Amino acid sequence: MNLKLSKNEIIELLSENDILKLAGIADEVKQELHYNTDIATFVVDRNINYTNICSCKCKFCAFYKTKDQDDSYILFYPEIKEKIQELVDIKGTQILMQGGLNSALGFDYYLNIVSSIKKDFPSIDIHSFSPAEIDFIAKNEKISHIEVIQEFKKLGLSSIPGGGAEILSDNIRNKISPNKITSERWLEIMKSVHELGMSSTATMVYGFGESLEDIFEHLEKIKKLQSETGGFTAFIPWSFAAENTELASNVKFYETTAFDYLKILAVSRIMLNNIKNIQVSWVTQGLKVAQLGLKFGANDFGGTMLEENVVKAAGVVNKSTKTEIIKNIKMAGFVPAQRNTAYELLNIYN
Repeated sequence: MNLKLSKNEIIELLSENDILKLAGIADEVKQELHYNTDIATFVVDRNINYTNICSCKCKFCAFYKTKDQDDSYILFYPEIKEKIQELVDIKGTQILMQGGLNSALGFDYYLNIVSSIKKDFPSIDIHSFSPAEIDFIAKNEKISHIEVIQEFKKLGLSSIPGGGAEILSDNIRNKISPNKITSERWLEIMKSVHELGMSSTATMVYGFGESLEDIFEHLEKIKKLQSETGGFTAFIPWSFAAENTELASNVKFYETTAFDYLKILAVSRIMLNNIKNIQVSWVTQGLKVAQLGLKFGANDFGGTMLEENVVKAAGVVNKSTKTEIIKNIKMAGFVPAQRNTAYELLNIYN
């Protein structure tokens, strides 16, 4: 099938109301990229947010605190170690560490955590530190972002999460997160990550009142970088959760629906045909919509997430376990398979 679609054709797909038509096209793309489309993968992982103190103060974020607030915190390695041990005890393989941009934390704080994890849990994949965090560390230390990535890699960082992308259109970023890195900087850091031999995921958060052209711009930038580096293992779109955020009282954002989500998921699969894996977001959409997502081009169910704090702070609370994820994948008509961060299959649950 012809996958070289123009901007107008992608915009037309994003405007399409016949989502079953989109599901069919997305499934064709999925079949071309995966030899066994009956399998739906997942990873047993844990999110660890090492600090909620953040100077960025994004208008869409309900998680961040200032250092003077009573419920602000910083986790140090003994606490992080306990959380990872709980993951290891259930045979988990990946930790996703992300946190606020906290100037009280020097580079040594991060390096100690990564080296300690690798020493105590050598088999755990450390999938951590978004481009915004890498940029912040580099500026604080007055070194290049490349040096930051190199040091992390040397100590055992496995890959980089795609957080902080939101919408890669500075027209939108300037409205919702004026203190955050630009779209160009996010892409620059991801390119360096890939060129230094590490992989990453890519994400998109929508629902800020962006136009279809803004969504196209985001997907186009991700696809272009992937064609240059091949470093993205997966793409994960999800919707903005507004509760408790500064944007909650702003009429310019819109409340998204499951219909919107499935449409964007399918178009992402259709357009990003050079990224092998598309992941559903059961955390923001719920397990039942995530099941449907497997029919709209997605092949991965994401992680078990023993804890989740960022979306929870915005009023969205969906929980699951490994057993429930396996059950939901089977109920959707697929074969569950546990994977690691590199998307290598560890166990198939026929």
